Amino acid sequence: MGLYSIGNTFLKLLGRNNLGNLNLISTPYSEIVVLPDFPIVPLELISNLSAPWKIFLLVKEVSKAIPMSSILECLMSNPKPKENLFFGFNKTLASNWLFEFLFIPAGYDINQYLIDYNNRDSHLRAGIVGLLNTGLVAVFGIILATILGVTLGIIRLSKNWLASRIAYWYIEFTRNVPILLHILLWHGIIINTLPHSKNAINIADISFLSNRGFYIPKPLTENGIELVYLLLVIGIIFSVLFFKHAKKKQDLTGLQLPVFWINLSVIISLPVIGFIVSDLPISLEIPVLKGFNFKGGMHMSPELAALTFALGIYTAAFIAEIVRAGILAVDKGQREAAESIGLKPSKVMKLVILPQARRVIIPPLTSQYLNLTKNSSLAIAIGYMDLVATLGGISLNQTGREMETMVIVMLIYLSVSLSISAFMNWYNNKVKLVGR
Repeated sequence: MGLYSIGNTFLKLLGRNNLGNLNLISTPYSEIVVLPDFPIVPLELISNLSAPWKIFLLVKEVSKAIPMSSILECLMSNPKPKENLFFGFNKTLASNWLFEFLFIPAGYDINQYLIDYNNRDSHLRAGIVGLLNTGLVAVFGIILATILGVTLGIIRLSKNWLASRIAYWYIEFTRNVPILLHILLWHGIIINTLPHSKNAINIADISFLSNRGFYIPKPLTENGIELVYLLLVIGIIFSVLFFKHAKKKQDLTGLQLPVFWINLSVIISLPVIGFIVSDLPISLEIPVLKGFNFKGGMHMSPELAALTFALGIYTAAFIAEIVRAGILAVDKGQREAAESIGLKPSKVMKLVILPQARRVIIPPLTSQYLNLTKNSSLAIAIGYMDLVATLGGISLNQTGREMETMVIVMLIYLSVSLSISAFMNWYNNKVKLVGR
């Protein structure tokens, strides 16, 4: 494309064939430009010039022919913003990208929510409910996947042949089946195996399990609960300080204190004391069967359970292989040295092997946490109302704001993923081995 072909294309993108005193004429064979006080210049005469010289000449001649003020006026006043290359693009975003839909009533129900919600609330609140549901699945799934994955990774290296084989076949089967099939499988198991609400499994007359979900009592706070919260915070602070003290003492003397049991007893006992002193400032809302389903209490939907199990079990298979690789990366002399001083196998794994294996485990473990969080978007396949199903699904269809909703959803997932990565990087730097 020659100089004036470039100029012609540029001006056409601006939506004008006549810009000030600059006239463009097209012929079947060449393009020519008419500048004020300049003859008609054929394209062929400058076709042999290099690209930088062509651009230079174009800018020079256009600047002579058209004042900059005219160019700016044209750009800003173009009646066809979609055809405007620069300012029109920004104007289009400003005029067409509307977010008022976030504040109009959503008009649809959500089967699982952590905060109060009804169909008269706004799309924004529906999106927040979906985000909290996504976070709930991610947290539960990460906890389940970590516990199960670390356990399977250790069992995979067990000297017990049967246990090792079971772990091996579990890992191979699970990670080679698509995650969507796992979700559908667990959802089908829960729906088809559990009884209907009228025949729900009764647990102490306060909790009920059926194919409609798991219903448990809902705590309702009353006056005096502030003391319980205060004592709980005090218990947590004490646990953190005691953990640091125990670690420092172990580094200096080698003596191990029962940190876990002491911290657990403190965190539980202090709020219990607050309950007693405050005359039990919490009442329970017991779920009751009304019609074909239970009312009241707290509800864990079958979709939430299926999604949590599927994501946790699926991701655990990958974590198990990561843990196994991390353990194998530790020199076997470390194990032999620990066993030679009389440490039990469980102590060897806890105190010697796993601390050294973390440098290998944590980086790929971060990727698995991110994958689990993003895979939660597949919840739409079973009707679980997460962020994608609410804001990126029903709200999008009702309002027709595809770009706005998708941008919001993408930014939220990006923020969550970066937060997880930042936390894991901080943890990795905190526990890394000095000198390695």
